Amino acid sequence: MPNPLAFLAESSVAVKIAAFFLAWIIIWLPIAIPLAIALQWHPPKPLQTEQKLPLVLSLYVLAPLVLWGAAQIDNLPFSDYGITWESSFLVSLAIGLGLGLGGLVFLFGIESWLDWLDWQWENWRQIIRFLLPLLVVGLLVSIIEELVFRGFLLNQLQQAFHPWIAALSSSLIFALLHLVWEGKEALPQLPGLWLMGMVLVVARWVDGGSLGLAIGLHAGWIWGMASLDSAQLIHYKPHSPDWMIGRSGKPLAGGMSLLMLLATALALWNL
Repeated sequence: MPNPLAFLAESSVAVKIAAFFLAWIIIWLPIAIPLAIALQWHPPKPLQTEQKLPLVLSLYVLAPLVLWGAAQIDNLPFSDYGITWESSFLVSLAIGLGLGLGGLVFLFGIESWLDWLDWQWENWRQIIRFLLPLLVVGLLVSIIEELVFRGFLLNQLQQAFHPWIAALSSSLIFALLHLVWEGKEALPQLPGLWLMGMVLVVARWVDGGSLGLAIGLHAGWIWGMASLDSAQLIHYKPHSPDWMIGRSGKPLAGGMSLLMLLATALALWNL
């Protein structure tokens, strides 16, 4: 029996990408609509944190199914997206996790040295109970986002464009799609999100096409930032410059985070 979706295998890159995201949303809607009602979220109202996490996770758990379908249409092994069961993958993931956490140590260490923040050391015990669940969430989000943006999307774009054009484009799409969840609040972070995407592309390149390093790096950033925020371990001083620190929970809108990302890219090239 002929595959009714076989025509997609011969379609343009743009059609394949559009079909992927459309299929993902269509499959998610039967879950998203009742969940949004239960969470009392009515678009286009901004999402609160307690509303965003269930919606995002419900969308992300469906991604492997859609990615598997895309791999079948292109007659490719799932490992082509950058995830394997080899021990080297886990080694790369661990290195990336350490590099991501190290970047945050560098970032907050410099900001402390500049006397821009105070550490709320009395809250340090609170961070312990958040560490494991936030690591699990960080890994889940990172695996899915890397599979989608540095796996499927980058692979598709590299078939039609020069690798650097594909990297620039996939990182731009990665940044712009954050507007879906955060609305105009994400606008100041778009340059930082784009640069973050580029650094994660570089991580895949230097890892020989594997996503291990990129997933670990991404998870390290999420885990570290979410843990600090949950424990309220840092507090910025009133005189600290907003344009450098990205105040109001938007670190990627600050110049220091951009410097940290550039330093990470430099470190990646020297691995």
